[in-house]
Amino acid sequence: MTKTNAQGNGNATGAGHLHRAVGFWGLMFLSLGSIIGSGWLLGALTTAVSAGPASMVSWVLASVMLVVLALAHAELGATYPIAGGTARFPFFAFGPLVGFTAGWMSWLRSVLIAPIEVEATLSYLDRIGWVHDQVDMLRPNGTLTTVGLVIASVFMLLFTFINVLGVRLLAATNSLSTVVKTAVPLLTVIVLMSLSFHGSNFTAGGGFAPHGAHGVFAALPAGVVFALLGFEQAIQLAGEARDPQRDISRAVIVAMAIGTVLYLLLQAAFLAALDPAALTHGWDNPAGEGNFGPYATIATAIGAGWLATILYVDAVISPAGTGLVYMAGAARLSYAMGRERVLPRSLARVGPRSGVPVVSVLLAFVVGELAFLPFPSWQALVGLVTSAAAIMYAFAPVALHALRLRDGDRPRPYRLPAWAVLAPMGFVFANLIFYWSGYEAGWKLALAILLGFVVLAVNRRAVPPAERALLGWRQAAWIWPWLGGLVVIGHFGRYGGTRALPEWWDLVIVIVFSLAVHYGAVRLAMPPEVVGAAVRREEEGEAVPQSTAADEGQS
Repeated sequence: MTKTNAQGNGNATGAGHLHRAVGFWGLMFLSLGSIIGSGWLLGALTTAVSAGPASMVSWVLASVMLVVLALAHAELGATYPIAGGTARFPFFAFGPLVGFTAGWMSWLRSVLIAPIEVEATLSYLDRIGWVHDQVDMLRPNGTLTTVGLVIASVFMLLFTFINVLGVRLLAATNSLSTVVKTAVPLLTVIVLMSLSFHGSNFTAGGGFAPHGAHGVFAALPAGVVFALLGFEQAIQLAGEARDPQRDISRAVIVAMAIGTVLYLLLQAAFLAALDPAALTHGWDNPAGEGNFGPYATIATAIGAGWLATILYVDAVISPAGTGLVYMAGAARLSYAMGRERVLPRSLARVGPRSGVPVVSVLLAFVVGELAFLPFPSWQALVGLVTSAAAIMYAFAPVALHALRLRDGDRPRPYRLPAWAVLAPMGFVFANLIFYWSGYEAGWKLALAILLGFVVLAVNRRAVPPAERALLGWRQAAWIWPWLGGLVVIGHFGRYGGTRALPEWWDLVIVIVFSLAVHYGAVRLAMPPEVVGAAVRREEEGEAVPQSTAADEGQS
């Protein structure tokens, strides 16, 4: 790819511009509000079932992996502060085809989070006796009834309404909900550790690691990684940040630090607060048969019914706040791909007064509504979304490595330390998370990627030939063996596959394969002059700065 217009016409975005109206606190709360969602309400139980007390190791392992990936995103977000960054960093480094693949995975994952969080809210509330008796929301298999679908749709409409009105209202609403979402888990930790702390639980039910290392790894996609996802939301809305070079990296790092510490405390409090008698025969039902709200169940059992009431209220606030932000992130991703002309240009239209990509917000609502139909429960979507997130996150470290070599002179307000080591390490971490998510989620995701390429081909036929960008087939040559190789390894692996690969050797194979793909991809990146032209084109007209004094006081 040598032509200057190889990246497509990014400036034709329709009426209006994104408004740079969000400061550090708004950005930080966007990321933190995405991290603290249904994962904190439900993750501790699912991970304890998989790993027992060793679930603490699962949280530490996932935290280390995701911190490396978060730091890579922090550098890219501060260096290239544009909307839908997870779709556009690979676009700069490798061209439209790789950018679309990353963007499609990012968008699919983001657009599914809102319905997941709504499902979690309804499932949690359905455990309240009077709600279960009076409001028929869920069938026995977890699918939504007609009433449940109507209630879920009301949540989705509320998310859409707030998003359409503008980014300031979104940031203000999310900041308020995030304060509550952070305070309630901290209160839960304090109360549980004060009233019911059984240190013997950490070796009960078969010992510290009743299912061995396999249980530790299996717990990651069971809820650990899902809970810690979301740090990138500040990056998705970077096109609306007032001072992105200063604020984005700080927002991502602070949000990730708070979320990591909070989840470690929550898991420790959950394990210690369990009734030791319930662990006599193992960890299959540590909080009681069928309990979906483990913290509320424990709070009631130890005589803190008032805390259970607060938790049920938070069961609405936490997931709903996260769903709100992810709808915004999904809209910015489709907006970004609309600008790149790999999706219809109408998705990049911005309301002249609201400064919001309205068509993209409405698309997120429609797809979110469809997601309620085929998936029966919160658990049914978590593995798939975790796999999609792993692929999405994997693009960042390889793009960072390529852009450090191809666009190294660009000012970088935040620099990933030891980037030459941590970038390939981050790529390895993302691939391991994908592998641990299981073969079933992997092959389903592969089908979703193929569907994305069909969408790309259909959209490309609608673009006039003179305006079609070169896709960059050579720069994308590493995508096919990478994704195909991961699915094949998963097929023979130990997480839903045939288990033909010996224990531990399967991890060695994933690591070596990942490193080979990473360095091969970096060699295929576009020339520096093409990268620079693509960045300049996307930055021009992306957003207009806010210059009034009133704007300076906004979140």
